[in-house]
Amino acid sequence: MGVVLVTGGSRGIGRATSLLLAQSGYKVVVNYQRNKQAADEVVNIIREAGGEVLAIKADISDELQVMAMFAEIDSAFGPVTALVNNAGILFQQSTIEELTAERINRVLATNVTGSFLCCREAVKRMALRHGGKGGAIVNVSSAAARLGAPGEYVDYAASKGAVDTLTTGLSVEVAAQGIRVNGVRPGFIYTDMHADGGEAGRVDRVKELLPMKRGGQPEEVAQAIAWLLSDKASYVTGSFLDLAGGK
Repeated sequence: MGVVLVTGGSRGIGRATSLLLAQSGYKVVVNYQRNKQAADEVVNIIREAGGEVLAIKADISDELQVMAMFAEIDSAFGPVTALVNNAGILFQQSTIEELTAERINRVLATNVTGSFLCCREAVKRMALRHGGKGGAIVNVSSAAARLGAPGEYVDYAASKGAVDTLTTGLSVEVAAQGIRVNGVRPGFIYTDMHADGGEAGRVDRVKELLPMKRGGQPEEVAQAIAWLLSDKASYVTGSFLDLAGGK
């Protein structure tokens, strides 16, 4: 199946995606920044099922760490053939009056610059012009890119808007190089990320406002990511799948 890197692969959507892709036969690289215990747990589950997996600690906002991570993957498994840009951060819910330059720049450094850097290193390995065999990239955006997350985290929403534009532009740039680039936009999904925003129960608060009247599960997003990476989506590039319960 090839080699897939899942950034932020130790929890939430990244965890579900890592486990599903391992079941599909990929060699999986689980990138994490802080939580080694969570990453090790994903590694152990995959190994116990007979899969090949590697966990790599790297802050994707740091260019040198990204380059070192891809070099480590080259050595262990060979070059990546698939990339899931899932790592992302957000901070405490806030109106714009409370936002600082430091917070805005931290969000953009991980969510935007980090995604760019991982795409760059992946393209260097996948593109036909570099001797690669093509590949697929899925960028994990957010329904917030469309909705703006007013009163909660406009900075996070703006960062995901940038990820959408990256997806659109890069998909055209590398289409003739055998690389497909698509995006998913999860809505209100049950993950630990809401606690980072200061409201662990956020999904339950808003679920009645959603057309489907429920929050989503990480596994539901993982299924969409797996499909976009697969040959079943071989003629799909520059597209977005919204997984937001109709919102």
